[in-house]
Amino acid sequence: MTDLATYLPIRLTPDSTRTVIRPFSVEDPAAFAVKDHTRAQRIVDRIMTLDEATLDAEYALVSRSLDERHRNVEDVLISRFEDLEGLDIDRSKASRVQALLIGAYFSEEFSFESAALFNPIVVPHPDQSGVATGDTRFVLSLRGIGEGHISSLTFRTGTWKADGSVTVDKLGPHALGPTVDRSKGSDGQEIVKLSWDDDAVISDAVLYPFMPSQGRGIEDVRLVQFIDDDGVKDYRATYTAFNGTDVRQGMLHTADFKAIEARGVQGEMYSGKGMALFPRKIDGRYFMLGRQDNENIWLLSSDDPYTWNGGQKIIEPKFPWEFVQMGNCGSPIELDEGWLVLTHGVGVVRNYCVGAALLDKKDPSKLLARLSQPLLEPTDQQRDGYVPNVVYSCGAMLRDRTLLLPYGEADNFAAFATMQVDALLSAMS
Repeated sequence: MTDLATYLPIRLTPDSTRTVIRPFSVEDPAAFAVKDHTRAQRIVDRIMTLDEATLDAEYALVSRSLDERHRNVEDVLISRFEDLEGLDIDRSKASRVQALLIGAYFSEEFSFESAALFNPIVVPHPDQSGVATGDTRFVLSLRGIGEGHISSLTFRTGTWKADGSVTVDKLGPHALGPTVDRSKGSDGQEIVKLSWDDDAVISDAVLYPFMPSQGRGIEDVRLVQFIDDDGVKDYRATYTAFNGTDVRQGMLHTADFKAIEARGVQGEMYSGKGMALFPRKIDGRYFMLGRQDNENIWLLSSDDPYTWNGGQKIIEPKFPWEFVQMGNCGSPIELDEGWLVLTHGVGVVRNYCVGAALLDKKDPSKLLARLSQPLLEPTDQQRDGYVPNVVYSCGAMLRDRTLLLPYGEADNFAAFATMQVDALLSAMS
């Protein structure tokens, strides 16, 4: 079925020069811990012994290193100084240079996409003003992998032209990590608000792991433009948080990508993976696709977008290219004919392919049709990379009767294809 896709001559590749300043922490090995005198405290004590001339000289080195690659460096370092906890220091008496240098010692540059840039998803941009007739401005989110196989969420913007071509906007000179503010909801659950500078554009923003549960990565975001019952549109997403041993599901919510609210999923799907929210409620309830058994596609429903339990299997492996497991490639797409679900299948030699299925519009537990052959599969040109033999997407965008499908190649690069919905549906059985 790969002839259903028109491959576009555009490819997004990792860029190791894009870095953010993020917190850096140090601890003693348990056997060498010094009671009441932590390693962090010892570092601060050393800094506080420096005379003014040495402090100025040391900070000049920091400034020279960071100022060309980042903006508002002093604000970032002062914020880091203020966020440090458990230190025996009179902050009111620390000089500005001391505070800046302490902040710098507990910060690091992180090249968030140095190893890979893949698993993209595309949604309509919240601002379509000034777009030429027939064109659509979009937001693309991608999974970037940096040092230590740590995954972050990064963004691009671009335009899907009326003629079917795609252009991706040039990146600005600086990538920006978020300001993180924590609070408690009425149910006691932690709510994290992530924000960026007012003058930052969407493609400046980088969301690197900001909680212990995400220590090893924020993985495979499924982003969808959600339409509420009152017609208001916003953007919601699921993601997998990985701390090195355990996974848990989280959700993101934003109106315009200038600020993002993050909350954890509650219920039995707390430790789920690969969840994808439907773009609207059905009969007053939220619906979600899941893969809680790591083999089949499940359907879940809830009256609370943050609490998910139960579910039922709706699509099981049937064809050789999906014998190992199945999952979704993003949120379902609403058509007149039903809910179009792009799927992924894992087959022989752990090949990942993209497929498709159609669910009933009123009752999405009913499978109406599916592709018997992959829609996209690794080609000789796409086979090699960070993880060989993988073609994978986290979500497509519909315009009229055409799909724009960004996809990852070999867990390394990102590319684009388009396909006609009518041809896709006709190929199903």
